[in-house]
Amino acid sequence: MDYDIKTLHPLEIKLLLNAEEENISAENLVGKLAFKPGQYNQAFSWLSAKKLIEEKEKTQRLIYEITDIGRDYQKNNTPAEKIFNLVKDKDGALTLSEVSETLSLENKDTGAAFGQMSKEGIMALNEEKKVVTKSKEVSPLMKAVRTLLDKGAAAGEVEESTLTADEKQAISGISKKRGGGSAPFRIVEREDVVYRMTPEGKQVKKQLKEQGVSGNEIGSLTPEMLADGSWKNATFRSYNVNTPPSRVLLGRLSPYSEFLDGVKDKLVSLGFEEFDGPLVETEFWNSDALFMPQFHSARDIHDVYYVEDPRKAKDIQQPYLDQVAESHKNGWKTGSRGWGYSFDKEFTKRLILRSQGTVLSAKTLPNAKIPGKYFGIARCFRYDKVDATHLSDFYQTEGIVLGEDVNFKTLLGLLKMFAEEVAGATEVMYVPGYFPFTEPSVEIHIKHPVLGWFELGGSGIFRPEVTEPLGVHVPVIAWGLGIDRMALMSLGLNDLRDLFTSNIENVRLRRSK
Repeated sequence: MDYDIKTLHPLEIKLLLNAEEENISAENLVGKLAFKPGQYNQAFSWLSAKKLIEEKEKTQRLIYEITDIGRDYQKNNTPAEKIFNLVKDKDGALTLSEVSETLSLENKDTGAAFGQMSKEGIMALNEEKKVVTKSKEVSPLMKAVRTLLDKGAAAGEVEESTLTADEKQAISGISKKRGGGSAPFRIVEREDVVYRMTPEGKQVKKQLKEQGVSGNEIGSLTPEMLADGSWKNATFRSYNVNTPPSRVLLGRLSPYSEFLDGVKDKLVSLGFEEFDGPLVETEFWNSDALFMPQFHSARDIHDVYYVEDPRKAKDIQQPYLDQVAESHKNGWKTGSRGWGYSFDKEFTKRLILRSQGTVLSAKTLPNAKIPGKYFGIARCFRYDKVDATHLSDFYQTEGIVLGEDVNFKTLLGLLKMFAEEVAGATEVMYVPGYFPFTEPSVEIHIKHPVLGWFELGGSGIFRPEVTEPLGVHVPVIAWGLGIDRMALMSLGLNDLRDLFTSNIENVRLRRSK
């Protein structure tokens, strides 16, 4: 049965007609076809998918491509060569700093080059800390580097299999795989594949020859061809009316991004102002300002992520530090007895990744308008076992409402809006809760059709121990809800991880619904 050659692209036709049946590779076809490198790969991919060719063998190669830095070194000398040539003429006259200044080199480059040459025994510092040479010639390693740069500049690259042992040692120190632009050579791993024709491919090649198809047939009629009459003697490609049209993929936001934008629009339309803040916070704003005692279990290393460097902030804003410290010790002026312990003002400077979005509410209080309404969508980090409803990197929507007339009914009304209008839940449950910074406190739960009941988050009225030390003397309702979980319900998903999927087809499918 004949193959429908109308489905073949001109690149495929030319490759089949010009390739050897048992050894098909880009290297073997150079000179026969005027393809660009990418066109070879395209044709190989298409023909493999149609089972007209198949892999025969595959080999891996390590290539070192010369970078702009490498070309500069080849033309104007490496830092080591520049230093050696300078010091050779001014032996014992310059310090390392003076060498850097004379050659316009950065101190780190001078130090690295001198260190290597000192290790190789061709350069040293005398008692006066001046640079002296201990050899009249550069080291074998420097010679190898020079050879590599010359080879790379001439050919654009060097292949590992062609290098000597000294050259392999030299290139290992001047090449990088990632961030290759900062080194003389960039490491590239290449894969060479040799194909052969399948029996079907051989039959198609024979069919192409018999029908006189060359791959040079014209695919479209141009105004120039009509004008000069060349179309009369031209051979045109046949059209395959059964070919499906090209898929049109429009650029668009992900479903979760659109959901977040919708939440923001809704809250702004209700008169809320948006707040934001850094991902790295101090223990003070993340916990202490929220009246969480410094011995609270949520401060444990297994519950928050600590920043290694720098470990601490330089200072905490006054008078809030002293007032919060006193509220922890004895309640300060809040009417509370506090937690009754000695507040550690150094521990409170410790830097962490924020573990809760309520930190933004705390930082907003000192400058908040009264009455006022604020919200934020905060990325948070907390050690947790990842599953369908838990992530260690997640988002919360935070908010506060300040005013003389604000009360618990105001809070319940807002929670109802989030559960029903934002998440789209039909079954909602309010459960009493406990948080060190709110009293009374309430958790809101919704029922997912597959996952069942789960918590959206916590809320309540800020305690005086939170508001008074930060200069607020009116009731403040606050909430911190898992907006990821609201999206889970609203978008009809069954797993939080699907919100951040790298499977673009799933994203498109979800977006089209």
